[in-house]
This record gives sequence, structure tokens and C-alpha cells, in this order.
Amino acid sequence: MRLIFMGTPDFAVPTLSELVGQGHDVAAVYTRAPQPAGRGMELRKSPVHALAEGFGLPVRTPASLKTADALAELAAFEAEAAVVVAYGLILPQAALDLFPLGALNLHPSLLPRWRGAAPLQRTVMAGDAETGVMAMRMEAGLDTGPVGMAERVTLGPDETAGELHDRLSRLGADLMGRAVAALGRGGLAFRPQGEEGVTYAAKIDKAEARIDWSRPARQVHDHIRGLSPFPGAWFEFEGPRGPERVKVLRSTLGEGRGAPGEALDDRLTVACGDGAVRLVTLQRAGKGATDAAAFLNGARLGPGTRLG
Repeated sequence: MRLIFMGTPDFAVPTLSELVGQGHDVAAVYTRAPQPAGRGMELRKSPVHALAEGFGLPVRTPASLKTADALAELAAFEAEAAVVVAYGLILPQAALDLFPLGALNLHPSLLPRWRGAAPLQRTVMAGDAETGVMAMRMEAGLDTGPVGMAERVTLGPDETAGELHDRLSRLGADLMGRAVAALGRGGLAFRPQGEEGVTYAAKIDKAEARIDWSRPARQVHDHIRGLSPFPGAWFEFEGPRGPERVKVLRSTLGEGRGAPGEALDDRLTVACGDGAVRLVTLQRAGKGATDAAAFLNGARLGPGTRLG
């Protein structure tokens, strides 16, 4: 099938690889323009951009798909369908109308739960026991289109958003490969999303990353794993040179009680509003990630210390 692929981050890479590997005619790849990154703030191509160039595919990086020129260029590729995976730009109805077989979007949640920008993180932060990926037909609304295929997965109790990201990107690539094949032979049936259970996954705000130890341990743990590895849930403690911020990349439920934020032992078990969590992997500012034992050797944070 002749396709346009639209995607930007690492999550979209396996799907592009799957479609190329299946022999589809990818007429062009649309992705976000290179962005400044690193200490030198040099322009860095997106993961999808780099992969597309490796395959020798044409790459387009328009700032918008709403202009007449952008729509004309997209139409000139004469693609039968589009596949969209975490592209990052809005596709107006005029763009969707260019594809005779429509545009399929890979969404990492069980719609209508967690429509929007950050479904992976919100799924974990909410403590959901189950999630999945869905191939849906795009409409002008936000993740409102009918669903053609879906796969469900169960979340591990300590699974982080980063680990779920990797699982669903691979599963989603396989799902989208099957969905595109079915679409091409006219065998992809769509069902409308339900009207009940709609939730919205708002973009993660850095201001919400600070750990609130007054919450129940289960919620604190879900908050930590839902923001790992990025942006990273964090706390502060009083170091030798003043307050120091530390990211927590992995935790598990612990045992014990105390004042919220109080370190209860020499294993970094920390009291919450109800119960406790044990901090497993941490990262000090400017340092690499380390386990709790190595962190304590450097931080000398003992029982009774209050974390902010």
C-alpha cells in the first residue's frame, strides 16, 4: 500500500520499521523539525527522521499542515492512507480528507480512557492495572475516532512509564502492521468508542513532579513510576551545601509508619501519609542514576531525616 508515515519520537520508530519491512510503499515521512539539544544546542533530528533517512525515504518537516502549500505537497504524494504515531502536529480535516482509506493513529491506551497528550504517564500515575494500544481511524476530534484493532496488556506493580513505553512501542508496531494489512484488503472493521469512561491525559507539567509524601504510599509509588524516566519525580533534602534536589527513578512499596517524608531506616524506606515506599533508584543533580545503597554512601541520609 502507498502510505504517508507521520511520527517523531522513539515510540514511533518500531512502527515505521515494521511498515517498511512489510514492503509498503512509504511515499514520505513527516516528522517534527530538528530541535536544539545538548550542551551545544545543536539541531538534532528526531528519531523517526534519522531512521527514515537510513531507509532512503523522503522526509518532510512542515511547521503546520494547515497551509495551502503544505496540503498541496501532501496531496502530491497520492498516498492511499496515512499512519500516524506520536507525530506532534494537528492534522486538520483537509489533510485527513486527502487519504482515500483514511489515516490510522496508534494510541497507547484503552480508549476512551486517556485521550490526549500523555496517556502512558497518566496510565501509570493513576495506578491502572491494565492498558494497551489501539489502531484508530483519525477524526478532527482529540482521539475520538473509531477503533479498528486493539491489544491489551497488564501492568506490573513496579513497572515504570519508560518500561511500558518500550513494551507498547513494540506491541503497537505489530498491531499497526496487521491493521494496515487488513485495511489494504478491505478487512478492517471499525467500532465507535464508548461514551462512558472518557478521561483526558493532560501534558505532564514539571510543577507536578515534586513528590507529595502526605499522599498514601500507593499513590506516591504510582507517581514515581509514572514519571520515570522523564521528567522524574523528585524530592529535596538538606545537604551540606543547602537543599539538594534528587530524582527518584524506581521505587516499591515498603513497610513502616512515620511522619510523611521521614526516612525510616538505612534502606531509604520513606513514610507517606499512609504506609511507606522504599526508594530503589535515584539520581542526584548532575550525576548518573544509582541504587539506594550507593546514594546513601554519598548523601549520608539516615533514619529520621525529613525529605521535602
